[in-house]
Amino acid sequence: MGNRPIKPGWITAKTADIHDLYERSVQCPESEVDLILQAWDELRGKTPSRIREDFCGTSAVAREWVCRNDNNTVLGVDLDEKVLAWAQDKIEKELTEDQCRRVSLVKQDVMHVDADPVECILAMNFSYYGFKDRKTLKEYFSAVHRDLLDGGVFLLDAYGGSDSFLEMDEERDLDGFTYIWDQHHVNPINGDVVNYIHFEFPNGSKLHRAFTYRWRFWTLPEIRDVLIDAGFSSVQVYWEGTDEDGDGNGVWAIDERGEACAGWVAYIAALK
Repeated sequence: MGNRPIKPGWITAKTADIHDLYERSVQCPESEVDLILQAWDELRGKTPSRIREDFCGTSAVAREWVCRNDNNTVLGVDLDEKVLAWAQDKIEKELTEDQCRRVSLVKQDVMHVDADPVECILAMNFSYYGFKDRKTLKEYFSAVHRDLLDGGVFLLDAYGGSDSFLEMDEERDLDGFTYIWDQHHVNPINGDVVNYIHFEFPNGSKLHRAFTYRWRFWTLPEIRDVLIDAGFSSVQVYWEGTDEDGDGNGVWAIDERGEACAGWVAYIAALK
């Protein structure tokens, strides 16, 4: 079936910017920065100013961080030159000169970051799931522990629930396009998963496998155990509350029980 005629204002597969689509469909930097501030207030009784965003990608959180406070600085670390160039262009177009000076993006391996220690390190969007064996995951967590100042906090996210073990698609209609999360392959024996993100547009065009993730599916108990083995003194899990309909309400609190639901996302705070 051919593509339908394009109406004014429509995004199509040819005109779409996949990094912009990613930010609009996957990220909520305002909420993540809120969580950083909440966790630091509850766990350390203060507010950090110097943070590092590992696997920073489009650097949405970095941009939000320097906009929150005139004293805030951030180092973004990634290996993808193209996405770093996209992020730098976005920074220069959207931020003030002062804010731009307080963001530094570097192409480096998160295992060996050449920079001064910071108060807080982030590893969001499950990027560390790319470390597919326990030894390598511990090496990364140990590197983070080394690169934190005393009293620092490592913040990362995790996902799970019964649906996480299924090969399935999940669609969400967003403003001008449809986002599709494709859990394409799940190996229940070794934890290997292959996930894709596809985008579809009103004229019928598609961006098939715009993003590919070849991960090890790590469970929360495994992640907590490896963090402790890497030297962190304690690990707290932030779980999202629910509204009267059972949907997430955006309110996060430290929890030791959680809920055995079909799908969830949690934040983890590891303290040095």
